[in-house]
Amino acid sequence: MSAAYFGYPAKQLKTIGITGTKGKTTTTYMVRSILEGAGIKTGLIGTIEAIIGDEVIPANNTTPESYVVQEYFRKMADAGCTCVVMEVSSQGLMLHRVAGFSFDFGIFTNIEPDHIGPNEHKDFEEYMACKGILFKNCKVGIVNMDDSHVWKVLEDHTCELETYGLSDNADLRAVDIDLHSMGGSLGVKYRAEGLMNFDVKINVPGRFSVYNSLTAIAICRHFEIPVENIQKALSAVKVKGRVEPVNISDHFTLMIDYAHNAMSLESLLTTLKEYNPKRLVCLFGCGGNRSKLRRYEMGEISSKLADLTVVTSDNPRNEEPQDIINDIISGVKKGPGKYISIIDRKEAIRYCIQNAKTGDVIILAGKGHEDYQEIKGVKYKMDERDLIKEVLADLKEEGIQII
Repeated sequence: MSAAYFGYPAKQLKTIGITGTKGKTTTTYMVRSILEGAGIKTGLIGTIEAIIGDEVIPANNTTPESYVVQEYFRKMADAGCTCVVMEVSSQGLMLHRVAGFSFDFGIFTNIEPDHIGPNEHKDFEEYMACKGILFKNCKVGIVNMDDSHVWKVLEDHTCELETYGLSDNADLRAVDIDLHSMGGSLGVKYRAEGLMNFDVKINVPGRFSVYNSLTAIAICRHFEIPVENIQKALSAVKVKGRVEPVNISDHFTLMIDYAHNAMSLESLLTTLKEYNPKRLVCLFGCGGNRSKLRRYEMGEISSKLADLTVVTSDNPRNEEPQDIINDIISGVKKGPGKYISIIDRKEAIRYCIQNAKTGDVIILAGKGHEDYQEIKGVKYKMDERDLIKEVLADLKEEGIQII
């Protein structure tokens, strides 16, 4: 009904839908960056925001309700967009939010047990089945063949298929992967081979950056974009709150990331350890009115992988921040890493910056793109980028130099 009401706007757009447990957000921004850089006006719908021409709308859901999706498509078409790239969540597929049109391209990044519970999916089988809906509703499927569950997700698919990955059998492959760090920034280089052949450099760390960028290349290949445009866009891409570098020193690395559960924190810290930092410092808290198990797990993972864990406050909601911190610390104590707890997030960030050593990698985890802190039903403005600026101003005023 929504598609009809807005005049079937998807027919005026090339539609790209990206599904997967991880990598959706970063990949959508990479794709948009490449397409826009080549002069293809592209709308975006995702976890952080929707972008329609010059209009930016903060997001409530990764995939909005069908009425909103179709409304955005109509606005995009009217604004002169010829393409849209969007994150497609399993919930969005299960609840028919992307019904009413067929995607030109459906993309599968990866899948791991997540979003399973009373208000989401009853089990992993249902989660995979919901992801698979996309490949019965797209023309071309572009999938990560390295994922162990890919063929289960693709069961009964009706689309043409293309594959990417590190595997020799993938249609588009990444070879000669080289993790590099330089002057406080971490990145990765590799060579794309197969359907396209060229060198790639990204200023975002880790193997998952290889997968995300390879996905973006596999998609943008269909738009016949010159290799130089793809290389330029990928080297410049930076996504808010996704291993986002904050360049304040050439001697240590400071980054912000949205990792807010055990799985994403483990993946992030494992990635950063590959760069052999002097110390890996992980600052995080956990949200109130959420599973206590998450606190114990995140605490234990941080203590096992990071040299120093700085436990602080996140969104306490209706719980006491210290109670949440105590739960996290009980998990931290199961691992070998050192820890400190500082309840005020700004003070915790100050501690990390003031005590940084040459070669350290410091990750501020959990808030990512969020610009608020929720306390007892009220959302107060709090952006970690602002907190870092305030800390630097305070240190300067006090005559304290950072390395």
